[in-house]
Amino acid sequence: MKASVITFPGSNCDKDVGSVLEEFYGIKVTYVWHKELIEKTDLVVLPGGFSYGDYLRCGAMARFSPAMESVIQFAKQGGKVLGICNGFQILTEAGLLPGALTHNLSLQYICSDSALEAVEHDSGFWNQNSKSNLPKSFNWPIAHGEGRYHADENTLKSLEEEGNVLVRYKVNPNGSKNDIAGITSSNKRIVGMMPHPERAMNTFTDSMDGKLFFDKFLSI
Repeated sequence: MKASVITFPGSNCDKDVGSVLEEFYGIKVTYVWHKELIEKTDLVVLPGGFSYGDYLRCGAMARFSPAMESVIQFAKQGGKVLGICNGFQILTEAGLLPGALTHNLSLQYICSDSALEAVEHDSGFWNQNSKSNLPKSFNWPIAHGEGRYHADENTLKSLEEEGNVLVRYKVNPNGSKNDIAGITSSNKRIVGMMPHPERAMNTFTDSMDGKLFFDKFLSI
């Protein structure tokens, strides 16, 4: 399996997620600079960070990079795309996922572990291919100033009914609608989330809750 991790000016989690894919799953990772186009790949990852310094809106400038033009085409052809934190913001700006990420209600940057729950649904992400044996709660770190998920009521209703809500905050840290921490596209091939599962993949800190997500995502 091959993965392309897009690096924008200001990205700071590209090597984090790339090393997880390489070391834990044996995936060949290519780091793609924002001015380049992706080549043949099985997975594209948009990492966390502050692309283009988060000027205008988070992800608003990154959406127009040459790399993203090829990512959009890849996604439209059914390719698998993962956006984490700033990557999630970019996916919404590009129209690959609905809604928007706005300022935390506190208007403060939040950096902490966050208790989450997987959202099970008959046609949802966690129930693809087989039933999942999910824990009631797990922890992934969050680190964002603009992580409050917002969408209109019709979009929220559609996300819930179609099983496209991925994870919820057990204690909402930022004011996200419906406690949403991550969502998927209808075909479950495009995933966006504010928490960082790649930061919960470290045997030295005894934090391996991120494996729950990567094991499932890479098997679909």
